[in-house]
Formats: sequence, structure tokens, C-alpha cells
Amino acid sequence: MRWKVPSRDPAFRAAALERQSRLTKPTGALGALEDIAVWLADLQQTEQPMADSVAVVVFASDHPVSQLGVSAYPREVTAMMVVNMAVGGAAASVLSRLYGAQLHVVDVGAEPYPSFESHQDVRWSRLQPVGVVGNLRDTDAMDVSALEFALKAGADAVDGLPEGTQLLILGEMGIGNTTLASAMSASLLGCSAQDMVGPGTGVSGEALSAKRKLVTAALKRTQGCDDPLEVLRRLGGREIASIVGAMGRAAERGIAVLIDGFIVSSAALVAVRLEPKIRDYFWFGHRSAEPGHERILAALNAQPLVDAGLRLGEGSGALTALPLVQAAVALHNEMATFEQASVPDREES
Repeated sequence: MRWKVPSRDPAFRAAALERQSRLTKPTGALGALEDIAVWLADLQQTEQPMADSVAVVVFASDHPVSQLGVSAYPREVTAMMVVNMAVGGAAASVLSRLYGAQLHVVDVGAEPYPSFESHQDVRWSRLQPVGVVGNLRDTDAMDVSALEFALKAGADAVDGLPEGTQLLILGEMGIGNTTLASAMSASLLGCSAQDMVGPGTGVSGEALSAKRKLVTAALKRTQGCDDPLEVLRRLGGREIASIVGAMGRAAERGIAVLIDGFIVSSAALVAVRLEPKIRDYFWFGHRSAEPGHERILAALNAQPLVDAGLRLGEGSGALTALPLVQAAVALHNEMATFEQASVPDREES
């Protein structure tokens, strides 16, 4: 798979860097906020980057692996949380409302649940899944049809965003999906289950040991598989594949992506392995408390904005970092230059 990532005129990045050097502050004094403004100016190909029109897309799916004792919660919680998000009660729902971001919950394979009316601020889509899914330990996570369905669902979700969307946050919901993300990332990075597997929903003791044993078995079963798309198919999940598809389409449309935690970062790892140029479109919102996240961040040369011990998912970590992105844009666009403020710049030595 190769996405058609558009080329960019480097003049906008150069202009943003030059403006940062003239604002009434020492160069570099605003740290990552300066870098974010330059990043958005480059991606948006403009002298005045914006982060007002923000979309949040959360993909949800069940996993057979959840029936193997790898999570503190039963499989049915996935469907319950889809409803909770859609009616406005989940963390992603609250934070999206707080920051005026449009939340879209896309069910790509959760267990059946009763019909309901979604919250007025939430878009909700339920797709009929295609293909076969497996439990990771004994069978592949997805067959080819399930993978293709999920990738397309992700791309379609981005195509459905309002024209002029400036920033995209991607999230996930799926009981057991830290197990899949751990196996997939361990395979791509050449790590062991011990290196990558963490508590997820809060498992410890024998349950954590069982989770590591399951990932070890999955890695042994798929040993020698080094194609990123095959790793995704054999060890990932439908919501993770949907995120990969959404990332690719966002890059094709020139939309910046604020990356959430461990699971979304594992999807980013797949996307970058498929197309290295897509890395330019990612900024990492937060550092997850999941131990494997640090290894993914190092592989992607990423320095997240927030480190607050979060490990919820749903896009909540990236949403928590959103005000910093918006602050970066406001500072870049609205601060006075030394010349405008009649403030002397530093003397050249």
C-alpha cells in the first residue's frame, strides 16, 4: 500500500521559521510550541496556520483475544462504551465538547447493542463488518477481507470530515486491544513480549503473565513476517487498521494528525513503515503510561507534548494536548515582532 502524499513548497516552513525568529521572545523560548506552529504552517502551506477546525474520530471493535483472559473487563464493555461515547458520557465525549471538536464514533465491529439516540454533538456510524477475525494466539487477527474493510472504513471516515478540517485526532475503543497493539509493535520493532506488554485495562499478576504468554505465542506463530501490512493483518485489529487507513487518507488530504497514546501510536508505526513520508503529518500528543509506548516513540523519533500518566485511549491524551497546539498557533499568529513592538532585538556578537 502506498498513499499519494502531496509534495509541499518549503517556502512556507522557511517563512514560519523566520517569523519565529522575529517574535518578541528569545529564539527557542517557547520550545515545542514554536515547532508545532512551524509544522502546521508547512503542512497547511500557509503563513497563518490554524487549529480551530478539529475533528475527533474514534474507531471501535471487539476482539476474540478478549475471551482469553487478557483484560480486566469483559468483551461486552466495548459495545457499552460505544453507546457511552455516542451519548456523550465518555472522556473523549467530554473533552471534545470542552474544546469544540466534532466527535465521530465509528463502530467497525463491536458486539450488537440496542438502538439509541446519540448526543447532538456526536456523529455515530455503525458499519457492517466484513471478513473473519481470529484470537491472535491460534489464528490471524484478520483475514484479507476484514483488513480491507477496516482500511477503507478509516479512509471513508476522513473523506466524510467537513471541508476545511485543520487537525485530526484519532482514537480507539476495543477491550483487549492493548494485547494486539503490543504484539504488532513487538513484531515490527523486534522486541519481546516482556519489553512491550503492559497492564492495559489494569491487569496484573497472573493475568499480566497470561497476556505476555499470549503475545509470545502470537509472535512465535508469525515469526518471519516482516511486511507491515501483513503484520497488521495477522496481529492487529479492525479499529487499529481503520486508524491506519485514516492516517493515510489524512496525509493525502494534507490534514495534520495529533497522535494519541500507545494503540494509535502502534498504528502510526505501521503507517510510517508503509510510507515513511507520512511521518511528517504526525505530532504526538502524549506519552502513555503503557511501557511499550516509549519504544514506539523512540522508533518514530517522537517527543510528545504531555506526560501525565494517562493510559485511557479514546483519543483522550491527544485531546488533552489540543490546547497546547492551539496556543502554539495563537502565539505564532498574534505575537508582535520586535519591529512591531519597537523592542530592540538582541545584538549580534
